[in-house]
Amino acid sequence: MTEEGQNQPLKQIRLEDEDDENRISKLPDCLLVEILSRLPQTIYAVRTGALSKRWKHVWTWVQTLVFRHPYYFVRSRDGSSPDFFSFVDKTLTQRPQLKLNKFTLCSRYNYMLESHINNWIRYAVNCNVEELDLWVWGLERIIEIPRDQFFFICSSFTRLKSSGCALIPTGAISWKNLRSLHISYGRYLDEVLIENILSGSPVLETLVLDYCDGYRRLNITSKTVKNLVFCRYLVSSQDYPESEDFLDVIEINAPNISSLTIQDHLYSVSKLLLLNVSSLVKARLDYKLLDEYEEDEEEMFKGFILSLRHVKDIQIGPCFDVKLLFFW
Repeated sequence: MTEEGQNQPLKQIRLEDEDDENRISKLPDCLLVEILSRLPQTIYAVRTGALSKRWKHVWTWVQTLVFRHPYYFVRSRDGSSPDFFSFVDKTLTQRPQLKLNKFTLCSRYNYMLESHINNWIRYAVNCNVEELDLWVWGLERIIEIPRDQFFFICSSFTRLKSSGCALIPTGAISWKNLRSLHISYGRYLDEVLIENILSGSPVLETLVLDYCDGYRRLNITSKTVKNLVFCRYLVSSQDYPESEDFLDVIEINAPNISSLTIQDHLYSVSKLLLLNVSSLVKARLDYKLLDEYEEDEEEMFKGFILSLRHVKDIQIGPCFDVKLLFFW
């Protein structure tokens, strides 16, 4: 094959790529915005602004913003990444405060940067965000974010996920349209706060508590909450420095739920009691206690049999101790 023949396919591919780019650029703005909204991270949407004048401002109309703290941002000695924080600040400054369907923030935390994170959350709330996914991690045991009451009276929330934050409202909670709440790594989530959340969320349907502590009784009497997920309960020895007994007895009173999931490691639970789950239709058991508390687990499972005898659909997960099935 001649040199000219070898180069011909490459030229053809380049022309096809250019044609594809032109076809995409000729799409109406609404479709381009939808495409950019489906990208895994907002940084990719922002980069399309460098393609041409046609693309320069298209990304500013996206209704889904996803900011994930990546490894390639340069970190300072305190573990923060100035490049990441400046990127988010600049992005939100360039984008108008238009309606947001979803806002996802996965960020490293440092107390010096607390105001930045609070401002980002405030931006999302001011844009009437429907789905908020907030994941903040750091060395601090209690990360009081968000700190402003505006977060706790946001009527636009329909789905809320909070991880690594201590929810400490200074007033009443009013999440009028919230249907799904997922709290993970939530410290000091006591019974009073749970009651306030339920009373302030009149249409809540799903409640997920993952790696939360501070409560001993889940009193879910709301008539709208139908799905309850309880998993990974672990009390740190830092909470009880003078005691060697970190085990808790957890009681669940949820007469109106139809679906209950108990899963993962419950290493700080000596006993889990189902007081009233009379409306339950589906249950999934996929939990594991510490090996040295095997007798407690057997007793707990016997109680489950009595409490779940009316349930039509019971599923056993891989974490569940198979030996307990002999008590069925």
